[in-house]
Amino acid sequence: MHIGIMAAPKSWYLADLQRAGSARHRVTRLDYQCLCALVESAGETLATAKQNLGDLDCVVVRTMPAGSLEQVVFRMDLLGRAEAAGCLVVNPPKAVETAVDKYLTTSRLAAAGLPVPRTHVSQTLDDALQAFAALGGDVVVKPLFGSEGRGLVRINEERHAEHVLQTLVREYGVVYMQEFVPHAGYDVRVLLIGERAWAIRRSNGNDWRTNVARGGKPLPMDLDNERGEKLAALARHAQSAVGAPLSGVDLLIARDGRELVLEVNAIPGWKALSSALRVDVAAAVIAYVEEHV
Repeated sequence: MHIGIMAAPKSWYLADLQRAGSARHRVTRLDYQCLCALVESAGETLATAKQNLGDLDCVVVRTMPAGSLEQVVFRMDLLGRAEAAGCLVVNPPKAVETAVDKYLTTSRLAAAGLPVPRTHVSQTLDDALQAFAALGGDVVVKPLFGSEGRGLVRINEERHAEHVLQTLVREYGVVYMQEFVPHAGYDVRVLLIGERAWAIRRSNGNDWRTNVARGGKPLPMDLDNERGEKLAALARHAQSAVGAPLSGVDLLIARDGRELVLEVNAIPGWKALSSALRVDVAAAVIAYVEEHV
């Protein structure tokens, strides 16, 4: 097979997938910046500067770089056209578009019957301040687009709320706000590749944010007991709601016993999980591609 990887040149995940796949397949890095399309009455040619996408059996999406609205829409549209032409795209463009948007993800999860933290999204300071009070005066504000815990802010003092929220409205134009849910100092990341699932607990004794990128410590978690099976079922339900066969689902166990779905990442990292569990995740991704092309 010929597998294309949408990734930065020095990506650890590109190197890991090349290691896992190069013995049996041709693995080529693709660059979002170089995507282009030629549309004619006779058909359409999708390519990068060096690679015709029509020659690929699969495209694995390993990055979503920043760009203008026009760039992002075009890139997703082009991957969608490649998928329509018969190329396996992992994850599908629609799933990536959903998962990168926290509001759309949360809305989809709730519509699928999954438990999520109470969430409010607004565009004005007055609406954000009213939501802050309605959510109990203790909230987590997140960028609508973002990952690895970057940009998360906890607001639990009324005297700070107006200043912080005003800054967010001015900088981003949209405020995505969730109730702060007291927990036991850890969350759960479930990595799914098709039907296969692995999990780690991420704990951080120095910060309420548990992301590994923020200093969280990854520890193995068993999915073969009663609670693990329940968490795995929640993660699979979330995976289905977003439509991403390769998913990183973040779950939170509240102190009151509730099990909540926080996010679904359609370009999930696995470096920490692979190390903690001693699992060759890249090989599992290649196996999934081999099975579904």
